[in-house]
Amino acid sequence: MTKEREQLNKDGYVLLRGFLDKNTVSEIYREAREIFSEQIKRVTGRTVDIDDRDAFENAMFEFFEKDFDAFVNTGKTVQHTFSLHRLAVSDKIEKVLKDLGIEKPVIGARPAMQFNSRFLSKGGSKHWKLDAHQDWRTGQGSLDSTVIWFPMVDAGTDIGALQVIPGSHTTGLMEASTSGYQGGITAALKVEDFVQTEFQVGDMLVFSSFLVHQSGNNVTNNIRWSVQLRYNNLAEPTFIERGYPMAYLYKPEPDLVTPNFPTVEQLKEVYK
Repeated sequence: MTKEREQLNKDGYVLLRGFLDKNTVSEIYREAREIFSEQIKRVTGRTVDIDDRDAFENAMFEFFEKDFDAFVNTGKTVQHTFSLHRLAVSDKIEKVLKDLGIEKPVIGARPAMQFNSRFLSKGGSKHWKLDAHQDWRTGQGSLDSTVIWFPMVDAGTDIGALQVIPGSHTTGLMEASTSGYQGGITAALKVEDFVQTEFQVGDMLVFSSFLVHQSGNNVTNNIRWSVQLRYNNLAEPTFIERGYPMAYLYKPEPDLVTPNFPTVEQLKEVYK
């Protein structure tokens, strides 16, 4: 994979066509929709066919409007599916990372699944369409920390596939707003410098966490379902010298999410 490694070093990214097994991507996509469908049925009272894309996604929008908290919790839950995590630590992913120069890869943050649509946004939030940013700011791991991104549906300009600035990974950490989780770059960037990526299911983008990139504009009525995987390199000298910093913080809620739950009777029923 010498050619791909050279491109990653030069441009800050490489798009690997047909790298992922489509059945593997389909399994991750299906498992996420099945989880959402369970809550859609509870909240809306409707059973929806997950393979009817328009009907299912319209039900997603209805779920979002009717029970935002449950939608957010369901969105968090799909980040923890076995199918997603199996891919993230698979031999195939480990090999491609090593081939691209990540000598000793380690997970930098838990796998993330995203479902971007302007219909899944509240109060003017732009989380469905991220401004230009560098992922290293939120991870702060090894200097060669690497991101893998792939859509679970065919994705081009209309549905808002990623836009990248080739070579921007060597221009340093740019000034950015620290509001929100992605720290949008505050410096002026030229629109013409961005390159629009396009994907078929199975294609995978691998890029430096210093690469400047942003979401495209999803002008369709569909959701852009995608996955992001982040990795650090345990062999990178500054990562070792800094004591393997871990900027992502995961912590439990201080109070019970569901008050007065569970009862003794409920526990006895589970373990009878």
